[in-house]
Amino acid sequence: MKIKQLLTPTCLSALVYLSGCAGIQVGGDVQAGRNALQTGRPNDAVGYLTRAADVDPTYKTPYRVPVGVLAYLGRAYYETGRDGEARNALEKAVSLNKDDSLAHLYLGLTLLRTGDRDRGRKEIENGLKGIHETLEYIASDNIYGFNWDPARTIRSDIEKTLATKLDDSPLVVAAVRIGSEFDEEIDKVRRQGAGRRRGGGG
Repeated sequence: MKIKQLLTPTCLSALVYLSGCAGIQVGGDVQAGRNALQTGRPNDAVGYLTRAADVDPTYKTPYRVPVGVLAYLGRAYYETGRDGEARNALEKAVSLNKDDSLAHLYLGLTLLRTGDRDRGRKEIENGLKGIHETLEYIASDNIYGFNWDPARTIRSDIEKTLATKLDDSPLVVAAVRIGSEFDEEIDKVRRQGAGRRRGGGG
């Protein structure tokens, strides 16, 4: 039987449905992995994010700031001390999306911890600058930007960190804090938007 004969409207509908289900599952696993990271459970995050990345390693969060599943998986590996796996995931994340600031940040942290100091510091700096530029760009939007880092807390922290030329240990502490705050800011803004919609506001 020819392939064209197999692809009946019913078969095509089933394929579209299954593809949609897979996408929903990946999205759910990524969100569960992010929640686990945000609540200090990186080992749980590895499980969710590995499953998501196995299905679709190119998946990016469908939010105002899209972040790749491999960036989150790399962060989870980093936080569990699995530096080799973290580096592999983060190198892939950066190669898939050179604008993924969280991937650059956690790649830098991983490289620094494994002894590649010069490149590690450079990647951390790239990640911090990317986060700053992203927040500046979004905040400049007069319609949607007012909720993003409204007190400039994250951006000020980045500016201070970059200007101070910190030694490695305090740089790591600052970078981890900023990375976490930026990721949590994405969800904070999403929750505020959902609250406005439920309340009937704009």
